[in-house]
Amino acid sequence: MAQASKNSRTTSATQKFFCSCGGEIKMKTLFEQGKVKNVAECEKCKRLERRPSDFK
Repeated sequence: MAQASKNSRTTSATQKFFCSCGGEIKMKTLFEQGKVKNVAECEKCKRLERRPSDFK
């Protein structure tokens, strides 16, 4: 019996992050100075951080 790979057995769950102002945090990809940069931005207050956990 063939085994399923580890990645196919995991379930994909999206996690929602919220800023202290009450807005939802979305991940954005920016292209600056020839580099791709991932940043987290609050939709309500437009605050930018490196990752969603930095909003706490």
